[in-house]
Amino acid sequence: MTTFDQLVRQVRQQLLGFTMSQESVSELAAPMTATDTSFTCDPGTVLNLSRGLVEIDDELILVKGWDGTSGVVNVMGAANGRGYEGTVAASHAAHALVTSSPAFPKARIKEAINQSIITLYPELVVFAETELTKVAPVMEYGLPADCADVWYVTGQTIGPSKIAQPLPDWRYNPKARTANFPTGKSIQVLSPVTPGQAIKVVYAKTPSTLASGSDDFTATGYPERYVDLVVYGTCMRLLPALESARLQQQAVEATERAPLVPPSSAAKAMAMYMQLYQTRLQEEREQLYSDVPNYAYFQGS
Repeated sequence: MTTFDQLVRQVRQQLLGFTMSQESVSELAAPMTATDTSFTCDPGTVLNLSRGLVEIDDELILVKGWDGTSGVVNVMGAANGRGYEGTVAASHAAHALVTSSPAFPKARIKEAINQSIITLYPELVVFAETELTKVAPVMEYGLPADCADVWYVTGQTIGPSKIAQPLPDWRYNPKARTANFPTGKSIQVLSPVTPGQAIKVVYAKTPSTLASGSDDFTATGYPERYVDLVVYGTCMRLLPALESARLQQQAVEATERAPLVPPSSAAKAMAMYMQLYQTRLQEEREQLYSDVPNYAYFQGS
């Protein structure tokens, strides 16, 4: 199963071309706390770092300078240089990698991954279900708070057949009166159902986002096979930053790269990932409707 951290690595490999572009790295020689304003790197590789941004785990840190003999690295602005660019200052273990000027910071990749997951809805939904019991005079029943839409409704028939027949007449109310339905969501069941029988409501809900690096992708509610779809969507969201970077000509690297990388190269790469994303999205939409057919009929306005 793919974890959040593994998903980040897959995105980075796509964007950096696997081994074609390798960033300069060192490693922590000792642990550091969330409040340290200096840290110690491996003296043998500390010279790989440069003044400016470094990344340790998910945190960006602004570096002032370092001692090549001891490996001690000083943070610019003291505590102001920790948790830079909206990242969170955190503790880091010894041997954690220290990456100089990361092209795509992990914090930004994680944000883009979660954006890609969220925007898969409503094209691809996460399914859940709830069971209600038909009460003779009651026509409207409360639904769980996470219900975003109703997919289909079935009602249990009387007798040994055990058939749950589709109920064609129902109305989903996403703005129900909270005095009657605390979640603010309800369904009006207008098809005839024998009192005491079960009514099954299969509903769609939005996916969950990932938080911890060890979170499994399936915690979103989506199956494992959606991983490549999310990778393509994430790359599509991150690549425009490279096109914007062409406008910054202060650095020697940017000036030298400009003649070698034609204008709109990032935009073309983004279009490629968009095509891959749309192709996979259509495949999964067709698979979704095949796996969970919607045989309900919405009635009313």
